[in-house]
Amino acid sequence: MTSLPKPDEGEILVPEEIDTSIPHTARMYDYFLGGKDNFPADRAAAERVLKVAPELPLTLRLNRAFLHTAVRWTARRGIRQFLDIGTGIPTTPNTHDSAQSIAPECRVAYVDNDPIVLAHARALMGAKGAGRTTFTRADLRDPQAILDAPAVREVIDFGQPLALMLISILHFIKDEEKPYEIVRQLVDALPSGSYLLLTHASADSDPVRAKQAGEEGWRNASAPITLRPRDEIAAFFDGLEMVPPGLTLRWNPDGEDIDQVPELGDRILGYGGVARKP
Repeated sequence: MTSLPKPDEGEILVPEEIDTSIPHTARMYDYFLGGKDNFPADRAAAERVLKVAPELPLTLRLNRAFLHTAVRWTARRGIRQFLDIGTGIPTTPNTHDSAQSIAPECRVAYVDNDPIVLAHARALMGAKGAGRTTFTRADLRDPQAILDAPAVREVIDFGQPLALMLISILHFIKDEEKPYEIVRQLVDALPSGSYLLLTHASADSDPVRAKQAGEEGWRNASAPITLRPRDEIAAFFDGLEMVPPGLTLRWNPDGEDIDQVPELGDRILGYGGVARKP
């Protein structure tokens, strides 16, 4: 397996093109999870969110648990290739760590549009052989560019089942940017037996505070956040076979010993699901 070295304390890899005065969704996420690959603007925006919704980091812990549980679950069912779009700043364990813990030959194509993510992800591209990883800088709003990207095609065989991962990214796609059409185009490219792994932020559990947190934290960020209700999130899975227990971030059908964050109760600001393409 490959591993991603972290920068030294206080060191952040900053490509010249980055405007660090604008909060970025990936770096805010990193701050919420206790990372250090973020800047003052990211931390200030994140702190505004935490004043309104201090339990948000617990939801994000559940989101990470969902990611790795779902990756291992699909790997146990024979999936050996993963297309992870919107991967964010690498956080140990990464998708390839979880997949390769089940089957070392698993391959992962990472995709993100943030140049600082690319700077950190270069270490992931050093692996050779069956279980290699690649990274593509691309935007979910252009799904065809992702499907055609050479680095994606290096490790993903679209003639064989794979797992398409859209983890905490679709809430950064506005309604006018046609998120359902984007997901349909990506799913249409998958062969039968593939899986969609998806999580999405929602205000259902606390509409007033969640809406306020979204407005406080993301109004000047690189992408605004769109909090969708359960039925709108379920619509991303139309035409697919949902895997029990359905839409929940507490998704653990194999009964793994994972971080369940019991102290969060019902105040979970999102949903997650896994579905199979017939």
